[in-house]
Amino acid sequence: MSETAGAWIEQFEALSGLPQPLRDDLVNGSQVVEIPAGTQVFGPGQTADSLLLLLEGTVRVQQRSETGREVFLYRVHAGESCVLTTACMLAFEDYSADGVAETDLRAVAIPRATFDDLVGRSPLFRDFVFKAYSRRIIDLFTLIDHIVFQRMDVRLAARLLELADTDGVVRATHQVLGTELGTAREVVSRTLSEFQRRGWIAQSRGEVRLLANDGLAVLARAGGDR
Repeated sequence: MSETAGAWIEQFEALSGLPQPLRDDLVNGSQVVEIPAGTQVFGPGQTADSLLLLLEGTVRVQQRSETGREVFLYRVHAGESCVLTTACMLAFEDYSADGVAETDLRAVAIPRATFDDLVGRSPLFRDFVFKAYSRRIIDLFTLIDHIVFQRMDVRLAARLLELADTDGVVRATHQVLGTELGTAREVVSRTLSEFQRRGWIAQSRGEVRLLANDGLAVLARAGGDR
């Protein structure tokens, strides 16, 4: 195994401490893969046969109801793994949600055989898996709390600040923002119109430009002061 082949481990601090024999087994039993933006990484009914550790890019995980409504669950960023994949691999269950590459991805695919072997043999690897799992579970409970108890304008303000690029532009339709927040497009449209009336944003087709981050930030913080 060359040094370059295992260099990706350094992006995961918890894994960089693996003893060399286990580190070699992890690298030799895994594969670095590249996935184009827009690709469905996994979908409902599919078998979870590899754990992906993201090196570059983001994966959006969402669930679709029987009526066709989509609800955003979470994003997986570089340096993270997908909690749904972890849960499915541990429980030998099929996926119940969609994972879509929002950007071009570079990731490490750890096949089930390697995953099962290291979970059984290495307390450090097992700790890495379950710590990542528990953090995301907490995030999901926070999401449920926000959907049930937090005002929509507060949630939308926070999400706009989160999604804005370096130029202060959110490239998303009202429908996409509704999916992000688990609400109807019409609710997002009304709330954005109010933000625009206040001078906080400007809207154009498929874009929202942030003009007054301070106003949005004050509103977003109001949700944390309940």
